[in-house]
Order: sequence, then C-alpha cells, then structure tokens
Amino acid sequence: MRPTAPLCAAAAASAALLGALALAAPTAGASTTHQATTRAATTHPATTVPAHVFAPYVETYTGDDFATVAAKSGVKWVSLAFLQTDKAGSCSLYWDGSTSQPVSSSVYGTSFAKLRAAGGDAIPSLGGYTADTSNTELADSCTSVSTIATQLEKLISTYDLARVDFDVEQNSLTNTAGIDRRNKAIAKVESWAASTGRHVQFSYTLPTNTDGLDSGGTGVLKNAVANHARIDVVNIMTFDYYTGGSHEMATATETAAQGLVNLLAQLYPTKSSTQRWAMVGVTEMPGIDDYGKPETFTTADAKTVYSWALGKGVNEVSMWASERDNGGCPGTGGSDSCSGISQSTWYFSHAWEPYTH
Repeated sequence: MRPTAPLCAAAAASAALLGALALAAPTAGASTTHQATTRAATTHPATTVPAHVFAPYVETYTGDDFATVAAKSGVKWVSLAFLQTDKAGSCSLYWDGSTSQPVSSSVYGTSFAKLRAAGGDAIPSLGGYTADTSNTELADSCTSVSTIATQLEKLISTYDLARVDFDVEQNSLTNTAGIDRRNKAIAKVESWAASTGRHVQFSYTLPTNTDGLDSGGTGVLKNAVANHARIDVVNIMTFDYYTGGSHEMATATETAAQGLVNLLAQLYPTKSSTQRWAMVGVTEMPGIDDYGKPETFTTADAKTVYSWALGKGVNEVSMWASERDNGGCPGTGGSDSCSGISQSTWYFSHAWEPYTH
C-alpha cells in the first residue's frame, strides 16, 4: 500500500495509560497531532491486541490526526501508514520519512493517549509502497542488524507498542539482504522484549494473489522461520490482483486466505488449524481498487467478509484506508480519499468495528 497509486480496555487501562503519559501544553504553532508529551518509563505495553481486531489504516502522511479519525469513524484500533528512513542508506526511522517527525513522544504522543483512553490503540507500520520502491524501508536502507533492532526497540518503548507491522511489497520482496536483516532484527527485538517484560507482536503485511502469497511473500516468511523470528500475524492485501479479469472480491479474500493458511501449515506444522487461522489478517480496499471496476469491493462484500472472518477466527480485518470510507467520488478507482462507490460515510468502519472484541 502506498500514499498515491497501486501497491501498495476498560477504565483501568485508560487510567494506567494516562498515568504513564502526562500531557504537556502544545508548543507555539504545534498542531494537535504533534502536541508534546512526557512519558514515564514502563516495562510492558499499555494495551494488548484483541484476539479479533478491526484496525483500518490511517494515512498519516496527509496530516490527519489518527485519534480524531478514529473518533469520527467510531473505531478503536487503527494501523498507521507509514514509518521509513528519510533517505536510502539511513538508519533512522521517521514518520513518513520526514525528519520533522522523528520517533518521539512529542510526535503523536497525545494521539496514542487519546486512543488508549477510549479503549483502543494503534499499530504502526513500517514500509509501504513508497519506501519499498525507494530503498527507504528500514531494513533495506540500513545494513546493520543491531542498529535496525535498536530503532525498533526505540519505536516500541517510545509508544509502548503492542504490535509492530512491516508492509513489505514491490522491491522489498526481492531484496534478500533486507529480508534477512529485518527478520534477524525482529528476533533480536523479541529477545529484548522478553528480557524487559514486554510482549510485543510482529506482523507482516504482504501482497497476495487470489490463491495465496507469491514467491516473494513466501520467501519473507520462510526466512523468518529460518531466523527464529516469531511472526504473529500475516496480513494479506486482498485487492489489486491485476489478473486481467474481474473478481468477486469477498470470494477472492476467502481463497487468498485459504492459500495463506495452507502455506502456514507447511511453515508451522506443529500449529493447529485454529492457530493458523489466528495468524491471518486481511486488508480490503473498499470500493474500486487501483485496477479498476472489475475489482470492486462492495458494501455487501463487507458483510460477507465479516461473517467469514468471524467463523474462521481470523485475527485482523483492516482496510486501505479510513480516508476512503465515503462515497464522495462515484466511479473513481484507486483514490486515497474516497471509495468510488455509492455508500454512506464511514459505512465500512461501522460494519467492521464490531469485529474488535
């Protein structure tokens, strides 16, 4: 997923979080998104990811405050697109690759706090189409496994994260050195997390065919197994198939996910079928995707996918992206700001938010 064209709990918990994040007054000229905060040291994430979660992407590069988008759409969990380095060869993570938005409690600290006070949280995603085609995805850009791990540990500890996602597509699917560094770093961070009392989940977001992952995505997961990197969720992008034909998109989601589970059976033979399905995530592109009208995900598809995911025990349902969840551009495909179909504003958010439980 990318910014422009295709391929791309409870009151106690809230009180604990607000004790950990003491809100400071915003600096002169700062937006509400980037108000300063101070963060008390903690030894574990403020929240844990539900067994079933709806976590739509919010396009942070638009300047939208993700806590505000979540409140308007009625969702509790969101995925954040994206983090990357500012230039090829760099080893420093920034939000949207902008040096004005470092990994710091002064950037998005209040937004995390608002989400958690409302009983939700955010899942930052590293990579995305732009990073994966410009060598600014962290593991592609930085050649030091230990430095990559340090950057991930900083990200996790700064925001007390419960899950970190890696959106790997395009050139990053064939960068074998980057794939190996990323998985080695994940394994190191998992060891660090265990030693500090944290349980942080790791997910991969990967493009898919209608029958499952291609060789690139399969290679990413095989390398993770070889490097003893625990991957908790594999989130497949069930859109932009580009096969030259039309698809019933809910059906394509089901067949793609079944193909993924078949692969997981080979990679994790000791896991049960239930456990493998619990590793699955699906990200839909509501409305007309980048390919065009033959790949249109309808409001009826939303209901089908909801029931199917619940029945299979899928961990995550997501969508690209919250900003598209309106009917403001009938007939337009691949827009980042509208779905291209007739729908009420926040239809998909309202349809899928009950999945979070």
